[in-house]
Amino acid sequence: MPAESSVPLRIRHSDKRRKLLKYFNSGTINVIFARRERQNYYFFQHFPTFREMNRKLLSISALLFATAITSLAQWDRDVFMMRGRQALFDGKYSQAIENFNVLSRLDSSDHRTFYFRGIAKYDLGDIRGAQRDFSTSVRLNPLFTEGYRVRALSYIRTGDYKQALGDLQRAISLRPGMNSLFFTRGLTFYFAKRHDEAIADFDYFLMREPQEASAYVYRADCKLALGDTLAAFSDYNKAIETDRFYPEGYVHRGALYSSTGENEKALEDINKAISLDPASTYYYFQRGLINAGLHRFKDAISDLGEVLESDPGNALTLYNRSLMYAQVQEFDKALQDMDRVINVNPRNVLAYFNRAGFFLEMGRWEDAIDDYDSAIELYPDFAKAYMNRSYAKSRLGRKKESKKDYETARQKVREYEEKNAAVAGTYADTTRTYSSFIAFDADFARKDFNNELLQHRDVDIRLKPLFRFQISGEELSQESNILAQGYDNPLINRFVRAVPLSITLTDKEATDSPRLEGSLDFLLSGDSSSGAGTASPVSPAHAAFLHGIYEVQNKQYSQALQWFNKAVSLSESSPGKDPYEALYRAFYLMNRSVLRSEMTDIIASIESSAGTLVLDESGTARTQASQNRTRVFDRSEAISDMEQAAAILPDIPHIWFNLGNLYCLSSQMVNALRNYDKAISLYPAMAEAYFNRGLVLVYLKDQEKGCIDLSKAGELGIEDAYSVIDRYCRKDKL
Repeated sequence: MPAESSVPLRIRHSDKRRKLLKYFNSGTINVIFARRERQNYYFFQHFPTFREMNRKLLSISALLFATAITSLAQWDRDVFMMRGRQALFDGKYSQAIENFNVLSRLDSSDHRTFYFRGIAKYDLGDIRGAQRDFSTSVRLNPLFTEGYRVRALSYIRTGDYKQALGDLQRAISLRPGMNSLFFTRGLTFYFAKRHDEAIADFDYFLMREPQEASAYVYRADCKLALGDTLAAFSDYNKAIETDRFYPEGYVHRGALYSSTGENEKALEDINKAISLDPASTYYYFQRGLINAGLHRFKDAISDLGEVLESDPGNALTLYNRSLMYAQVQEFDKALQDMDRVINVNPRNVLAYFNRAGFFLEMGRWEDAIDDYDSAIELYPDFAKAYMNRSYAKSRLGRKKESKKDYETARQKVREYEEKNAAVAGTYADTTRTYSSFIAFDADFARKDFNNELLQHRDVDIRLKPLFRFQISGEELSQESNILAQGYDNPLINRFVRAVPLSITLTDKEATDSPRLEGSLDFLLSGDSSSGAGTASPVSPAHAAFLHGIYEVQNKQYSQALQWFNKAVSLSESSPGKDPYEALYRAFYLMNRSVLRSEMTDIIASIESSAGTLVLDESGTARTQASQNRTRVFDRSEAISDMEQAAAILPDIPHIWFNLGNLYCLSSQMVNALRNYDKAISLYPAMAEAYFNRGLVLVYLKDQEKGCIDLSKAGELGIEDAYSVIDRYCRKDKL
């Protein structure tokens, strides 16, 4: 169990209390930090504060937009800049990135484009992507003070305090009168544990901005870190006197009261904070811990229930509520919560240990032994787990095994006592209580989050699917295709135009059966509703292929495979009059390959071991099968078809992408990477290839490269990427 930890936290504040943002250059990004002495606990609070941008800036931009339409290109830039900034203002960060992507292609020399896009990425948790954009903004405009400041904030998030301080020093040299720079540098010094220098910067800031409550709070945090409790109390009190509507002052002071055992005063402060900001799940969580400290477990359980209403999968809250249920002897509910914790993080040692304790209380000795086995497997020196397992085995009459576990536990304890100073906190210490309420790895959600903000949604982490041709009534206009960097290939365009119905190359699975005007045979033969027939506009092979994709969308997979077989056979034996028919054969093979792979998935799902790339909460990816199986299903036929397609048309990126997926699902990760590389080299804007390659790289534990790829995928329009980044690429648990 870590001695200290930190969590990202988003808290909604009313507009009335946003005046502090004036110190941060129109409030583009504000970084707030606080210290929880009671749990030796830190958290990082990041406001998505672009929406608090001074409305005068928007008015000026609107005026410029109305008067600067001197050319179509200029008008386009203004439109996308306004759309992007408005999306930022509304918290629609993925939408903002889409607009700034277009701007970056229309004009790659405007530093503002990369600055604003970096803000959107920052607020989505994509710190690496934000750093790259902020670096581009200051490269394009070396005098851009705000660019250095926000890049410094991104360096703080990754723990690179030296780089952050360098950027802040550069910004201060450019604008020494910008007070917010000293505030930010104070925070940087604080996280670098240079508390005296942090206090000096906060002192300097407060001399010029004495009405800023947050600065008193953070200066108090520094004093608390230096052990000056009285001075910390004084600053917390000053923060509350300065702004009685600022909840963080009460929360920090309440945490300090709690650490000194004054829980009633702590409860009074946290209640005040909740009254000021009832949407903050973190405040309820804190109150739950305080109520637990007062042995008011039912109240504590109610508070944690408030958190779980907003964030049902919050493992930290479930863990603590489970322990509280155990305190009131509701072991069935305690087990339900701890089961969910283990499901989220199957490597949580304490979760297994405490669940085993519940089983002991319930007399379920075998279940307890299984959980102690898991805890010991994860941490072989866990003396108390050996001791408790010894007791459980003795209750089952397994005396010899019980004695062996007891002796092992005593040996671990002796080793612990011999080097106690070096290993303080080890699980070998049998005097410690491992059922304490803890606070780490929390990711609190807001109760009022907007469902339109895709980055807040839970997203299944799985490979982006295979590309195939299917019947569709949707067509992408040429203009939108260009703006979206859509893929354009003359051969594919000719193939699509050669049939009397709309087909498209897509990775989206059709949800409905295709709707045709008349039968497919009539359409392919040129028959109209009047029954007047014409010569067939498509070759027999092409017609068989269309029958195949029609049957796929009707879920008639065996019939579809027969049609694809026929298409491949006809294209090889009798190519017909169309000179392109030999090339079209690659498309027939591609669709047959996809169908064969999907039929394999159906078989696998029946056996509960469908192969998808899955990442666990520790950042480890794996090819998911059932809990106790590692079987990889044979996709050799699908791979063979796709390789033949690649040999015929080596310049189609979707074919190489599909090969990457097939190799990945066959657990051939190196080959998968090689094919994703090829797809990206042919189509540098292929977001799906970046996304899947990123997942594979994380699977191979190349975290840095994998997260860069996921960042690129998000930039290119895959909203799901930000959920993955937020869960697996944020090492900045400040």
